[in-house]
Amino acid sequence: MNNINLGKSGLIASEITLGCMRIAELSTQEAGKLINTAMDEGINFFDHADIYGAGKSEEIFAQAIEMSPSIREKMIIQTKCGIRPGYFDFSKEHILNSVDQSLKRLQTEYIDVFLLHRPDTLVEPEEVDEAFTILRNSGKVRHFGVSNQNPMQIELLNKYLHHKLIINQLQLSITNTGMIDSGINVNMHIDRSIDRDGSILDYCRLKDITIQAWSPFQYGFFEGVFLNNDKFPELNHTIDQIAEAKGVSNSAIAIAWILRHPAKIQPIVGTTNADRLKDICKASTITLTRQEWYEIYRAAGNQLP
Repeated sequence: MNNINLGKSGLIASEITLGCMRIAELSTQEAGKLINTAMDEGINFFDHADIYGAGKSEEIFAQAIEMSPSIREKMIIQTKCGIRPGYFDFSKEHILNSVDQSLKRLQTEYIDVFLLHRPDTLVEPEEVDEAFTILRNSGKVRHFGVSNQNPMQIELLNKYLHHKLIINQLQLSITNTGMIDSGINVNMHIDRSIDRDGSILDYCRLKDITIQAWSPFQYGFFEGVFLNNDKFPELNHTIDQIAEAKGVSNSAIAIAWILRHPAKIQPIVGTTNADRLKDICKASTITLTRQEWYEIYRAAGNQLP
């Protein structure tokens, strides 16, 4: 497994992350097998959020590995807060309380990376800075980031934050390429040229913010996976051909496509199947050519200018 530097933090993480949203659906034994498989494959980064399983995912995670200091030091744990029933909440009180609850569920004394989960339009950046400063000074959180935010939202936060953001978690897959499309179709009067997110891809590269790709196998907004899906015959034919030539699974190719981008994007894979996770991790052992990358991009229905 290859590693990357998250932002310029010096925090060295596996280039593939295990997303733990659905771990709450597993028994402790099943979760333990999945987590241990991830670590055996070289994954050291685990992504959580307070809303995953209403907190149960964090609990199962800690129970499954019998969390201890010796195990904890081998892991980079990330969690998030901000999504509440019917609204978003970046208040100081909620941030501090959420971290305390996550620490308790994860049976750990610190969070490596803490993200604000989706934008809160009522955010008060000064209040976020107060919360982050308390968390950092107390040793409860070491690094900070956001999820699903555009450049100006990040700029607004960073104006006040004493501890700069190192991660932005964004939706990206072969069939969800908005942040890529607008950069390819510059000065074109077509839908794919519309910049809907403020050039977030280039912005994060300029600001040394690591992009984490969530739902790397999904199309639409949680509409299903595109692999082995009759809705995407050309795409699957192309992926399968490349997968066969390289001796890996189609899942590995889908992740390798994301890893090939020079922005050093970190995919978050949410599988709960240990064998499939092994197949996915082979993406770290191959590199798509430029021609193969564009071939897959075009097979997804994208036209080059």
